[in-house]
Amino acid sequence: MSKEQKILIVDDSEMNRAILTDILGGEYEIIEAENGVEGVASIQKYGVELSIVLLDVVMPVMDGFGVLDMMHKHRWIEDIPVIMISSESGSAFVERAYEMGVSDFISRPFDALIVHRRVVNTILLYAKQKKLISMVADQIYENEQQSNLMIDILSHIVEFRNGESGQHVRHVHMLTELLLNSLMQKTDRYPLNHRDISMICTASALHDIGKIAIDEKILNKPGRLTNEEFAVMKMHSRIGADMLKELSYYQDEPLVKTAYEICRWHHERYDGRGYPDGLKGEEIPISAQIVALADVYDALTSERVYKKAFTHETAIQMIVNGECGTFNPLLLECLQDVAPSLQEELSKEEPDAFGSSADMNNLTRELLRSEELTVSGRTLQLLEREREKYAFFAAMSEEIQFEYNTSPPMLTLSPWGANRLQINELVKDPATDPSIQRLLGPQVWPEVSDLLRHTDPENPVIQYEFKLNIGSGFRWHRVIARAMWSPDEPRQYQGAIGKAIDIHDSLVRLENLERAATHDAMTGLLNRESAKKLIDDRLNDRRYNYALAIIDLDYFKSANDTYGHMFGDEVLKHVAEKLKQSVRGSDVAARVGGDEFLFFARVDEDIKPIIDRIFHALIGQYQEFTISVSMGVACSREISQNYEDLFCAADRALYSVKRAGRGQYQFYDDSMSQMLSVISPIDKTSDIVDNK
Repeated sequence: MSKEQKILIVDDSEMNRAILTDILGGEYEIIEAENGVEGVASIQKYGVELSIVLLDVVMPVMDGFGVLDMMHKHRWIEDIPVIMISSESGSAFVERAYEMGVSDFISRPFDALIVHRRVVNTILLYAKQKKLISMVADQIYENEQQSNLMIDILSHIVEFRNGESGQHVRHVHMLTELLLNSLMQKTDRYPLNHRDISMICTASALHDIGKIAIDEKILNKPGRLTNEEFAVMKMHSRIGADMLKELSYYQDEPLVKTAYEICRWHHERYDGRGYPDGLKGEEIPISAQIVALADVYDALTSERVYKKAFTHETAIQMIVNGECGTFNPLLLECLQDVAPSLQEELSKEEPDAFGSSADMNNLTRELLRSEELTVSGRTLQLLEREREKYAFFAAMSEEIQFEYNTSPPMLTLSPWGANRLQINELVKDPATDPSIQRLLGPQVWPEVSDLLRHTDPENPVIQYEFKLNIGSGFRWHRVIARAMWSPDEPRQYQGAIGKAIDIHDSLVRLENLERAATHDAMTGLLNRESAKKLIDDRLNDRRYNYALAIIDLDYFKSANDTYGHMFGDEVLKHVAEKLKQSVRGSDVAARVGGDEFLFFARVDEDIKPIIDRIFHALIGQYQEFTISVSMGVACSREISQNYEDLFCAADRALYSVKRAGRGQYQFYDDSMSQMLSVISPIDKTSDIVDNK
C-alpha cells in the first residue's frame, strides 16, 4: 500500500488511536481525530483523499452515529468506506450501524491481524468498485453523448428558428445543475439524488421544444407582441408537452416524464399567475420550478431581437424583486448562493457534456494505482510481526488458546498450547482426529460444540469444565469460548475462539494472590492487619486468657549501615524463621513493621517459660552480626480482652526495656501505665533514630 493513501481514525481514546496507528501506520498516512466534530472536519478537509474511516461510537461532543449522519447529509458515505470499531456488539446496535452505511463492524478489544486484514480488504473492495463504476461510467457516458447529441441538435433547431444564439439551451442546462446542487445541500424537502439531477438537466434542453410549431413571424418579432400573438406564443408549452405525450411507447421512461413536466409547466409561477394551468406553489413539479428560474435568468442576461441584455446584477435583482413573476423562496436563496459563480460558469468557452457533470466527475474519478493495491513486503513483515506478538503473549499467559472454524472444520492452536498438548498446531476436523480423542475422550468435543451452537450473537460465551489427559494423567481444565456468528441475516454459527485453563494451576495462583494480601512478602509471616483480625477473633472467646508480645531487634540500623540493606533483609528473614520454629500451631506470629515482630498466644499455664524460650531462640549470632532483641509482654488478665489495649500495654513494656538498656524482656505492670506519656523529646528522637 502507498503512504499516499490516508486513513482517518476517529476515537476519543488516545490508546486506541495509538494501537491502530501501530497496526496501520507503516503503510498508510494516518490522520487522527479525538471526537466526532474533529472527525467531520477532517472528512470535509480531505474528502475522497481518505481511503477509509475507522470510527468509534461512544465519543464526547459528537458520537459515531452523529458522524455517520453528517456523512449521509453531505453524501460522503457514498465515496468513503467506514469501519466502525466499538465494544458495543448488540444486534440492534450493529444493525443500526450497517443501516447507516458502514462497510464493516469490528468489536473491541480488537485483534490486530483482524483489523489489518479487514481494512486492507475494504480498501481493495472499494477500489474494485471504483474501477467497475468507471467502466460502467464510460459506457453510460458514451451512450449519453449519443442521446444528448440528438437532443442538442433538436433543441438547436428550435433556437435557430427562434433566432437565438444557440447558447440558451446550454445556459439553462448549466443553471439548472447549479441550482439543483445548491438545493440538495440546503434541504432534504425534495427527494432528489444525483441521477435525478442528471435527468432533469438533460430534460431541460427540451423545455422550449414546442416553439417548433410557432410561426416564425411571432417567434422573431422585434417589437412587443399583441395579446393575440402572446396567446399563440404561450401555446408552445402545451404543444411541447403534447409532442412528448405522443411518444406512447416511451411514456414510462423517467426522462420523458420529466421532460413533459418541464415543457408544460416551466412558465407556471409560485403564486399561481403562470400558464398554461395556473398551478400554485408545490403543485408545480420541482423540475419545472428550477428550469423556469434558469430560463428567466438567461433570458434577462441574453440579447434578443426585442431587447438588449441586462447585467448579471440587474437580472438577479429583478428576479428577487418579483419583476419576472413569483418564484419559490427557497430557490431564490439558491440563486443568490450560486450568483457569485454564475458568470464564470456561463463564460466557459467549451460547453460541458450533457448529463450531470458532477455525476460524471464522480464516476470517472482517477482510480488508485494498481501497484498501490498490492500487498507489499512491508505488509508481510507487519503480519509476521503480529503473529510473533500473538505467539509471545499466548506463551506468557500459559493458556491453551484456540480458534475453531466450521467450514471447513479446522482447529488452530496457539504454539504454546500445541506444545503443551504435544499435538500439531493445525487439526483438521477435531471431531474425528485421534489426537483430540486421546486428549478429551469421546464426549467432551461434542458437548462443547453443542453448547457453542446453542448460543446466540447477544450471548455468545460459554464455560465448560472437563478432564484433559496431559502427561502423567487427567487434570481438570476449564474452557472459556466465544461463538462466532456471521454478520448477515440469518446469522450463521461459524466457529469459536477461546482458551482452556488448568484449574489446579489457577487455584494455586489464586491462593498465592490471597496469601500476598495477608502475609508479609519478605518474611512470610502474617502482616499487621491480618494479625489484628485474627487476634480480634481469638479474643472474642472469653473463656481463656491471652498474652501479646512485641519484639524489637536491637541495633538493627547498624546491621544495615555496616553490611548493607540486603544483609539486613537476611537478618529479618532469619529472625522470622526462628520465631516460626518457636511458636505453637495455634499461636500467631507476625511482622508488624520494620524490625518489629508480634507474638500472640492463649495462656493455659504460666506464660513466662514460653516467653523465655522464644527470647533465647531469637538472640544469638548471625554471621558477623550479633542479634539482640527487646520484648514487651502484656496479658489480658491484667489489662483487658481487647487488642488495642493489649498492644498498647505491650508497647509500654517494650519501652521500659529500652529505657533499662535493651536485650531483655519485661511484662507490663501498673508502674508502666504512664510510661509513654513522660518520654522527653530527646528520648523520643534517640529512640526513633535507633529504630530506623
